[in-house]
Amino acid sequence: MTRLFQPASSVRQVRLPSWFALLVASILPLLLIQSASAQSLPDFTGLVEENSAAVVNISTVSEPDPRTQQTPFSERELEQMPDFFRHFFGGPQSPFGGGSAQPRRSMGSGFIVSEDGYVLTNNHVIEGADEVMVRLNDRRELPATVVGTDPRSDMAVLKIEDDEPLPVVRIGQSSELKPGQWVFAIGSPFGFDYTVTSGIVSATGRSLPTENYVPFIQTDVAINPGNSGGPLFNMDGEVVGINSQIYTRSGGFMGVSFAIPIDDAMNVFRQLRDGGSVARGWLGVLIQEVNRDLAESFGLSRPRGALVAEVMPDSPAAQAGLQAGDIVLAYEGEAIERSADLPPKVGRTPVGDQVDLTVLRQGKERTIEVEIGRLPEEEGAGTTPGAPSGSAGGPLGMQVEPLPDQLASRLDIAGGVLVTEVGQGPAFQAGIRRNDVITELNRQAISGIEDFRAAVSNLPSDRAVSVRIIREGRATYLVMKP
Repeated sequence: MTRLFQPASSVRQVRLPSWFALLVASILPLLLIQSASAQSLPDFTGLVEENSAAVVNISTVSEPDPRTQQTPFSERELEQMPDFFRHFFGGPQSPFGGGSAQPRRSMGSGFIVSEDGYVLTNNHVIEGADEVMVRLNDRRELPATVVGTDPRSDMAVLKIEDDEPLPVVRIGQSSELKPGQWVFAIGSPFGFDYTVTSGIVSATGRSLPTENYVPFIQTDVAINPGNSGGPLFNMDGEVVGINSQIYTRSGGFMGVSFAIPIDDAMNVFRQLRDGGSVARGWLGVLIQEVNRDLAESFGLSRPRGALVAEVMPDSPAAQAGLQAGDIVLAYEGEAIERSADLPPKVGRTPVGDQVDLTVLRQGKERTIEVEIGRLPEEEGAGTTPGAPSGSAGGPLGMQVEPLPDQLASRLDIAGGVLVTEVGQGPAFQAGIRRNDVITELNRQAISGIEDFRAAVSNLPSDRAVSVRIIREGRATYLVMKP
């Protein structure tokens, strides 16, 4: 009978080469690490099954406007044409327009936030739509009513109704998000319903050029056309954002996407649901970033805060005594590290609330109490862009003349000097250009030529100084190194 098992003592020992033992010793830890890494990757299966029902597909139809259909002639020219030519070039059967235009259709995503049928999505998903339909993942299709929109935050609130119960998402807290956390999105990119993509939070509190009042969440979750308005979930299955924008040079996803924080979105939702409009806090200042040179000129040890370049007349800031040249270092005790930190905090503050601003003025910190106003349609606490260089004489490489009364009245300022020429020198390097109005130099107010000459004669030679200018009606600070 053949033995299948043998005692260990009777088994012949095989001596392995030393190089083989070294190879095994080096590879085994890597295999163990890979196995541990695979086990630590998140599993989204249960989360997707739990939350897909409350995610919806949104389709819109916009009827064409006959008045805007393209023709090679203007409306006036068409009216002056004989009937035959007008029919050919602009009539209903015209090959250049008319009745041949088709309704425009678009698609996006959204999610249900309440059992009575309120749906959140992006404003750009339903903007200009004549018909909005919401489709659930059980294939129910329901017409939607637009409750309200807020283009500033790119949000829209819809309402649907049905006899059957409606699934809802669970709302999380975007304020608790931290870079590096896993998140995932459910949406309909390119019309592929209920597509799931995942990634991590890349950053929070991002300010984009198109909107200063929304501190966007940046992720690397794949977002494409059709994902707009869909939810961004955390690993607890809670909605923490609304997927809204991507950064792209190709038109498709390139690894950078942005979501509206759900804390801000729910604030907008409640205001639109209850009142039909959104009220945001308003300070009434134009601000700019504090770079290294500006920090040096204002006596800061490092760049931080929001530099007030201009205080708008009759604004809450003006009434509280805020001044151009103040640097806002804290808002209600919360540090302002970058100028982009200030507008979202102001915008979230209820109108009429009293808040404390910690500002740096003339090298000393002080607290100013401000009563927050309501943001007008075209106003804000935005960041002014940096100034370009201009194109002669004087110690700073520029020439100035008294500010004409007419220009002072148009700019609504009490004094300053008008830059008439800029050549090579400190002024050119600072970015001062012809027709700028200088109202402050080295923290000294400039009301006229004599003030300007006195300030120039006292300029230090060992450090940078600030220059406040008004260009095209906007004030901004530049840095000059004499």
